Amino acid sequence: MRKLKSYTPTKFIAKDSAYDKAAADYAVNFIECLCHTKGTWAGKPFELIDWQERIIRDLFGVLKPNGYRQFNTAYIEIPKKQGKSELAAAVALLLCCGDGEERAEVYGCAADRQQASIVFEVAADMIRMCPALAKRVKILASTKRIIYLPTNSFYQVLSAEAYSKHGFNIHGMIMDEMHIQPNRKLFDVMTKGSGDARMQPLYFLITTAGTDTHSICYEIHQKAMDILEGRKMDATFYPVIYGAKESEDWTDPEVWKKANPSLGITVGIDKVQTACESARQNPAEENAFRQLRLNQWVKQAIRWMPMEKWDACAFSVHPEDLEGRVCYGGLDLSSTTDITAFVLVFPPEDEEDKYYVLPYFWIPEDNIDLRVRRDHVPYDAWHQQGFLETTEGNVVHYGYIEKFIEKLGETYNIREIAFDRWGAVQMVQNLEGMGFTVVPFGQGFKDMNPPTKELMKLTLEKRMAHGGQPVLRWMMDNIFIKSDPAGNIKPDKEKSTEKIDGVVATIMALDRAIRCGLDSGESVYDGRGILLI
Repeated sequence: MRKLKSYTPTKFIAKDSAYDKAAADYAVNFIECLCHTKGTWAGKPFELIDWQERIIRDLFGVLKPNGYRQFNTAYIEIPKKQGKSELAAAVALLLCCGDGEERAEVYGCAADRQQASIVFEVAADMIRMCPALAKRVKILASTKRIIYLPTNSFYQVLSAEAYSKHGFNIHGMIMDEMHIQPNRKLFDVMTKGSGDARMQPLYFLITTAGTDTHSICYEIHQKAMDILEGRKMDATFYPVIYGAKESEDWTDPEVWKKANPSLGITVGIDKVQTACESARQNPAEENAFRQLRLNQWVKQAIRWMPMEKWDACAFSVHPEDLEGRVCYGGLDLSSTTDITAFVLVFPPEDEEDKYYVLPYFWIPEDNIDLRVRRDHVPYDAWHQQGFLETTEGNVVHYGYIEKFIEKLGETYNIREIAFDRWGAVQMVQNLEGMGFTVVPFGQGFKDMNPPTKELMKLTLEKRMAHGGQPVLRWMMDNIFIKSDPAGNIKPDKEKSTEKIDGVVATIMALDRAIRCGLDSGESVYDGRGILLI
């Protein structure tokens, strides 16, 4: 066991706070009187690993001048199999049974009752293995409640399915695997004012990195990162994040060690090695490895576009050089409050030429600041740089976009505009009235599969030129691919956690550009058949 050899209080200690060694020792000793409950460790004393002990000493030993704890919220983000559940259960028992709080209310929260029960069962087993606690604690397995009789305190399991509970008087809250919370309702109910009547409530949030960057977990993750990097200050918030940076080599054992503080103790390096080899051989497993083993926030479950290959196609695109050239448009209207994308694809004029991509994006002007704060996406910067247009009001003004496309038609030879047949009928009619040939484009496997595979092929061959347009790049990095049993693929808007409208528009325009080309009467598909990958 790797023990804490020397301890220095956290750098987030407030100026008027002090480290109380006796209080910290008490918390550590309480936990180390408990036992492990599972596997080869079952029945052995719960000896805190150095990183665990540091957290406990910081949380329970750093006190304000009035003698109460400085930190009320702890955010612990760490890969799986590092001993999260055991630490959470130990903290729950410490708050319920060892904190000297009369009628303490401690809640175990998770996305569903089954997930919340994991920590509860560990805590219940810890009690059964500790004679001193066993005779003072009543375990109600049916209602998932633990009652500490001397102070009439309790630990109760709650799930997101039963969030509509008010009237809490919280002394402690343990939220396990916060990244799978379906929404923020449970978190808000538990943390907004519920602990005001207590002098030192503790909200103990523990999780692995997730995939949904619109979640409450990602919001708290961002706050933790801001505090860790000195961009924000909050004396009551205690952040701990173990993980690998995006730029680091995910196959490097040294990176694994940095991200997994319990490597070699709770999880063997051979297990991580096996998972890494599997991810190497099957790219579909790479993101799962990054998320669960290296604690990286990944955008989708399966990484489709290798971004280094996409970035290698950032060849210059000069709009003035493309004037008068044949091109094809793809229009994805999305919703009126969302991003609307229109992409022009110019087919090559000879074998040495590339497919040039000119994307255009629009967003309602009134909600751009709100979206920046909510989505953590730099829409405002992109707008200032000219990569993203805005339309007046709080919805996308389709009339403005129609006029814009009409002007583009005066500059470029737009042969066809492909659109989602479920999209805005009125706008299609208006574009037809302007003289454009508008082609409906299905969003199923039949229509989307050939150009989606072609997009990947052209990217790998460096036959695409997109000029590094940042909005399109962001969307390309967001894309999640859905496949059917026959091996056909298409972008999956539901699974992609961020916007992919520009990619869908690009795929539709690319399909028309490949099929029709420069009007030679023959498409690539006719010549060599549909690409099978």
